[in-house]
Amino acid sequence: MKSPLLSLPGAVPAEGADEGVAAHYGDIFREQRNLAQGTGFVDLSHRGVITVTGQDRLAWLHLLLTQHVSSLEPQEATEALVLSPHGHVEHALYLVDDGTTTWAHVEPGTQEALLGYLESMKFFYRVEVADATAEYAVVHLPAGSVVSVEGVAAVRELPYGRDLFVPRAGLEELTAGYGPAAGVWAYEALRIEGHRPRLGFETDHRTIPHEVDWLRTAVHLQKGCYRGQETVARVHNLGRPPRRLVFLHLDGTEETLPPHGTEVRLAAEPDGRPLGFVTSSARHHELGPIALAIVKRNVPVDAVLLAGTVPGTQDVIVPQ
Repeated sequence: MKSPLLSLPGAVPAEGADEGVAAHYGDIFREQRNLAQGTGFVDLSHRGVITVTGQDRLAWLHLLLTQHVSSLEPQEATEALVLSPHGHVEHALYLVDDGTTTWAHVEPGTQEALLGYLESMKFFYRVEVADATAEYAVVHLPAGSVVSVEGVAAVRELPYGRDLFVPRAGLEELTAGYGPAAGVWAYEALRIEGHRPRLGFETDHRTIPHEVDWLRTAVHLQKGCYRGQETVARVHNLGRPPRRLVFLHLDGTEETLPPHGTEVRLAAEPDGRPLGFVTSSARHHELGPIALAIVKRNVPVDAVLLAGTVPGTQDVIVPQ
């Protein structure tokens, strides 16, 4: 869906997974600084929105998701995953319940498949699931923002800001009072800095939650059965994930950023076998070029890596 906010001055459309909203509005570093200082907003109206209503909604979602949501308090934000039977990540949901409706936003274009799965699992439960993407849009406010959020449908309060579910018909009017717009490039740079994984970027068809630090934020290790739980429990209790997410401080002398999928090798062995791949990269207003990457678990944590031809040092996210 093409956002009406692409008509704002300086808007440059994003491409790829973020098509439909602005990549930036003319100054990516100023936009990052504004967000870091608690001003402005990010248009995420290209993301999918799913709603679940009915008196059984939380108990029912509890059976399907990796997170403990049966006793989720109104306005309490959480995130959760849908796994395959073998424990691989299929969907990531960013949730809040308002007391009558559970709201979730998901990666652009994934809502249809998620809705199909949820519909197939309703059975006798008193729940209704809907794709509300056409009616509601997601807007992000940074931590420290003091703007009023009157007129929004639901709010996810987070350590790094607030996700708002906004009536799509009022998107332009509401955001006019939120301060300067920032594009998804600024949002992504701060996401990478915060080590927050993103479905389809830090994940592939064989990703398990342990590899990308989702055990910490999206998986409850003491809850009952859900699809894929056996893999989660077995790897957590008896083994180690085969790969791990790392944060890379990239050499700032290179003109281009390594794109998603760029092979990662040891800098000491530039012609050696690939040990992983870049998942996301950005230019940060303070840190310079940065990236997230998935590498084999046994890659030494102090090794300098090569992302394509760009050297980078590691910060550990998922321990060996």
